[in-house]
Amino acid sequence: MRLTRPTERIRVRTRTQARARPRVQLRVRPDLLGLVLLGSAALALAAPPPLAAATTHESSGTRAFTVEERRLDQDVPREILRRSGFDGVAPDFVRSLHGARSYAQAERAVTGQGTRLWQRAVDRAQGRGSAHGDLSRDDDRPLYWARLGMTRELRQWQPEFALSEAARSRLLGKLERSSRGQDSMAFPSGKGDAGVKRIVVTGFDPFTLDRDIRISNPSGAMALALDGTVIRTADGPARIQAAVFPVRWQDFADGTVERALREPLSRADLFTTVSQGRVGRIDVERFNGAWRGGFGDNENVSETGLVPVADPASQPQWTTTSLPYRAIVAADTGRFPVYDNTSVTEVQAGGTAPVVRPDGPTAGSAARAGGGGDYLSNEIAYRATLLRDRLGREVPGGHVHTPVLEFGAGNTDPATGSVTDPEFVRNRLDIIAQLTSIVTVAADAS
Repeated sequence: MRLTRPTERIRVRTRTQARARPRVQLRVRPDLLGLVLLGSAALALAAPPPLAAATTHESSGTRAFTVEERRLDQDVPREILRRSGFDGVAPDFVRSLHGARSYAQAERAVTGQGTRLWQRAVDRAQGRGSAHGDLSRDDDRPLYWARLGMTRELRQWQPEFALSEAARSRLLGKLERSSRGQDSMAFPSGKGDAGVKRIVVTGFDPFTLDRDIRISNPSGAMALALDGTVIRTADGPARIQAAVFPVRWQDFADGTVERALREPLSRADLFTTVSQGRVGRIDVERFNGAWRGGFGDNENVSETGLVPVADPASQPQWTTTSLPYRAIVAADTGRFPVYDNTSVTEVQAGGTAPVVRPDGPTAGSAARAGGGGDYLSNEIAYRATLLRDRLGREVPGGHVHTPVLEFGAGNTDPATGSVTDPEFVRNRLDIIAQLTSIVTVAADAS
């Protein structure tokens, strides 16, 4: 999806500038809004609001909260947590922390509680146990907001033992990874799993929350619905391992994708990263570009430039899907049309201005947007397929963009609308079902 708007003055923070000065003002023109599986219909219909001030934290209590964590004080997150029964997650986490008398005990508490949150969200999505509330089980938002409640508590926790900021940061990292399913993506290797195909899928958190804080992300909902499940393919059973990723530039620069996916991709028979894309359609993205376009993330931070990776000397400008896109497009997988998207934006060899190419990149060109744009959806696709290539794995893998998840008619105003409605739920369930069919088709054709 392309979203073009006139250049406007917005406040952003880049990593380099944040170290030098707390506030800067730049001119940014985000021509392509990356289609991350996290948003609402407004994502495709309206220009984003100005980014918040360059500072990403504000003091509250003993330590600063992040931009994401501060959104917890709004009514909608509180309602989502209450109506899902996840409003007790953060208080339970605090009680667990208070029992820690050493860093080792804190680490066990953090990892255990993070894993428990992920499993609770997976169980809820897959119909195990009580729903503990009237929100539909397929809803991904309770996981997102409950995790932020936990990170906020951990950020301001004052233990009885000495805890350096570096040690606190490590605990926050363990909480992030365990509560996103990233630490539990290992495939079983027992006798009963011989001959079982291994499939990796990933989703994202909700995003563009300052536009509509009610937003859900069907890619994250899909990850919860499929994690640990076994599907039937033409060649027999296939086990799926899933995880979700943050919508934050810095986490990607710090290697969260490679750290989480290296081991699973070394054994996988198929993988697909998933995010939210255009209204009313599904895209299988053929090409992924090594470029960040600057759109603000969930911390209201902007990053523009080459995708930062390990060993940049061998970094390609483009990576390519190895998913069986022809079979996926031809199959009857659900109510949304599926397209093989070959469009990219590039600076051609010897040129200076970006041009749109409908049939993929030309030789020697510099990337400015993959088929999936220049945001974090494009970047996870780029990183995962680059990791595939660097591991020497000749397996099917690539990126799929879901339709934008839309609220029902009469419930589109963020200021007055409800957090859910029947059409909203139906749309999300249909997207999850169609993605499951697409994964099955890809496994059958591989």
